[in-house]
Amino acid sequence: MRQFEVTVLPEHAGGRLDRMLAGVCGPLSRTRIQSLIASGGVLVTGKQVRSNYRVSVGEKIVVRLPAPEPAGLDPEDVPLDVLFEDAHLLVVNKPAGMVVHPTGGMRTGTLVNGLLAHCDGLSGINGVLRPGIVHRLDRETSGLLMVAKDDAAHRGLALQLETRTVTRRYTAFVWGQPQTESGRIVAAIDRNPADRRRMAVVDAGGRWAATRYEVKAFHAFASRLELSLETGRTHQIRVHLAHVGHPVLGDAAYGGGAKRIRGISPPHRNAARTALNVANRQMLNAGSLGFVHPVTGKALEFHAALPEDMRRVDELLSSGGL
Repeated sequence: MRQFEVTVLPEHAGGRLDRMLAGVCGPLSRTRIQSLIASGGVLVTGKQVRSNYRVSVGEKIVVRLPAPEPAGLDPEDVPLDVLFEDAHLLVVNKPAGMVVHPTGGMRTGTLVNGLLAHCDGLSGINGVLRPGIVHRLDRETSGLLMVAKDDAAHRGLALQLETRTVTRRYTAFVWGQPQTESGRIVAAIDRNPADRRRMAVVDAGGRWAATRYEVKAFHAFASRLELSLETGRTHQIRVHLAHVGHPVLGDAAYGGGAKRIRGISPPHRNAARTALNVANRQMLNAGSLGFVHPVTGKALEFHAALPEDMRRVDELLSSGGL
């Protein structure tokens, strides 16, 4: 059993216990916190309360995390591209097509399976199916990820994500040409009511989200963008780019698939089809990652080259699709 203590600050007074803890406990999701509260793993001034308990200034809240249970996952010799590793954390360059952690019926071939074989231990904060996982990338998004080996590193990295001090830059190839060479997309995101597996920009509710972009190259029917995240919502870049009319090339879930070719001028349609065939997935890569080492305090920054499929699309677009 591991535990830590939180003191209620004035800005949290009157708020729900579960919501307050979700905002200050970094890697613990609100659902996980509610489960801990229900099982007696959260005490307010020594007493067990409900998730909707309204907190008061100065109250001492103890959060007790049970020791990680065996994950029931098999370590696998999954090839890992490790850019950095020490006793506390790793930085891994995830290829497109690799799932970060087991979900549903998929329990093999994930990044976690590979990490279990590579490391002697991983942080257990995020549960048995997501050991060491501080943040995620979609299956078909490639790029850099932080992984925590111990709980102290996990909490430190999660706090940096929460306070938006982690720098994350992405490269994306998108349909069309944005009207401005740089900009900021601000729009709340929530589950798509028509399809809970997807996200959507919403007018009311949802979670505030902001994405910055800069156009690196304009092409006949597409553009190359560099993007940075101010927030880290599920599918954020993909949803925001689709919202402004420039979905990620190859992202069929958000309007970037073959149907998009209908809107391309006839002289460029063959080239657009070729680019889409070469892509064969959403053209999005997390190529830059910067943060402060949560234990040593050293500023770290990592960069990864574009994967082969995105280099080929880049060459194709730069040559005019010939």
